Amino acid sequence: YWSSLTLRPGAKGLSTDVCVPISRLAGCVTETEADIAEMGLIAPIVGHAGDGNFHVLVLMDVDSPQEIALAEKFVARLNMRAIAMEGTCTGEHGIGQGKVGFLRHELGHGVEVMRTIKQALDPLNIMNPGKILPRA
Repeated sequence: YWSSLTLRPGAKGLSTDVCVPISRLAGCVTETEADIAEMGLIAPIVGHAGDGNFHVLVLMDVDSPQEIALAEKFVARLNMRAIAMEGTCTGEHGIGQGKVGFLRHELGHGVEVMRTIKQALDPLNIMNPGKILPRA
């Protein structure tokens, strides 16, 4: 992370990751590199290829609405690419607030199963209310 920031002094890094079946890893990385080039981003890629998980650090000016929008567009394309390749929009970091919008794309009706389990374990909705599962 810290060494990547030197590629664009003053920029902040938006870290993201996806995970795909190993047989799709090379194609996913290649398509992601093409997106980076096409969008004119500085976004190093690192990964642990043994499990199909790789990370991208998008370096951007967080005071620029245009750069924020471009980074969000890039991450959305990356997430949807991984899901289309029978992978997941997140590897080891789990679904967080930044990727919750992709949960239904990835799991479909499985989200309702998760909601049912959450309701059973937390009927008062006091554990991270609204954090991962969007309100019904």
